[in-house]
Amino acid sequence: MLAFLCGGMEFSPDGGRQWRERIRLWLQENLNHRVYDPTVETRRVLNEEEAKNYREWKLTDLDRFRRVMRIVINHDVDVMNNQADYVICLWDDAAKEGGGTHAELTAAYRKGIPVFMVAEMPVDEISGWVVACSTKIFSGFNELKSHLATTYGKEVQQRALWGTR
Repeated sequence: MLAFLCGGMEFSPDGGRQWRERIRLWLQENLNHRVYDPTVETRRVLNEEEAKNYREWKLTDLDRFRRVMRIVINHDVDVMNNQADYVICLWDDAAKEGGGTHAELTAAYRKGIPVFMVAEMPVDEISGWVVACSTKIFSGFNELKSHLATTYGKEVQQRALWGTR
């Protein structure tokens, strides 16, 4: 199983890294699931110069910025459409301000990929579009983890029993 981690990066104080790292470790240790973390993958799909400078190019060279961001967009949407089994989304102010999270949720919805959202605000403050793209909304990560353990835990137990991955 591959979990796609979705949420604000551009407007997040830490680039969206901390929550992704915590849930990635939990998913790997408890469910043996693979994780697509765009905060890590972006650095893998860009060359060193692009990874170092693309944010600056947004202010100084918009055409170059667009070319680099389109590499990231195409890669993320390709992974979403062709590899992801489910999406975990943190919906917070950083996600609300950005654009990628909205697009990724829409892509997941269109593809029929379950979207498990952790909302850091009341549902009535979240765009109806975004709410409609989600499969289930949780008030915190512990609630999400409980759901994932119940939903996918049996699969892990069966794989262990049969010695398969």
